[in-house]
Amino acid sequence: MRVCSTIPEARAGCREARTRRQSVGLVPTMGALHEGHLSLVRAARTQCDAVVVSIFVNPTQFGPSEDWSKYPRHFERDCRLLEAESVDMVFAPPVEQMYPAGGVTWVQVEGLSERLDGRSRPGHFRGVTTVVAKLFHILEPDAAFFGQKDAAQLAVIRRMVKDLNFPLEIVACPIVREPDGLAMSSRNAYLNREERVRALVLYDSLQQAQQKFQSGERTAATLIAAAKKVLCRDPEIRLDYFEIVDPDTLDPIGHISRKALAAVAVYVGSTRLIDNVFMDADAK
Repeated sequence: MRVCSTIPEARAGCREARTRRQSVGLVPTMGALHEGHLSLVRAARTQCDAVVVSIFVNPTQFGPSEDWSKYPRHFERDCRLLEAESVDMVFAPPVEQMYPAGGVTWVQVEGLSERLDGRSRPGHFRGVTTVVAKLFHILEPDAAFFGQKDAAQLAVIRRMVKDLNFPLEIVACPIVREPDGLAMSSRNAYLNREERVRALVLYDSLQQAQQKFQSGERTAATLIAAAKKVLCRDPEIRLDYFEIVDPDTLDPIGHISRKALAAVAVYVGSTRLIDNVFMDADAK
């Protein structure tokens, strides 16, 4: 497995793959890898000839109150996991490679970037789309693989790819959960034992809304109220949002007559966690 820390190295590695007429699949990550990330790697392996994983804790997507320096970093362990998955190349640049001194250019998707997580974390998606656009430009993948857990991020990136005519496919992969239902996330490492138990309320609230939907309820406000009732049972849980939206535009939906996304974000202690499920009125 090739490990590259500079842009020229990474470009050369992808260029060699294309010279061999190999398709390139990219899995962008911030490291601290878990089974959710590895599921993306496996999906990339099934669809592409060469798999590249980027590991970069992107400072521009962290807000002033979010501690970039404390984000979990386990680079050697991550590399061992990726090598076991037969990854071809890891691109792990230092900050100065991705953001040279004096840079003033940003990529921002207007509108979508201010919804859901973007509303709660101003500037977050500007950082995400800027760094992802850089990765697409540097590595020129044929496909890029993202987890459905970050549903708002997925919508924003898809719109960026469409608007900027990036010649690649965005592949969304299912949420990977712990046996008790908690969505896998690198941020779960911040939770102590009690908080880990409390965090199950995210999935419980989504399941409550899903059950009512499957029983025939189609009014979003009613479904949201049922979910919030579950979330309010624990006074230690601080709700950021619970919304039912169009998965592409992130616009709120009043009555579910097509595929909708139920998304939740809460603070468990000081840790912000997100989760979501689909509700499809057309599903048989």
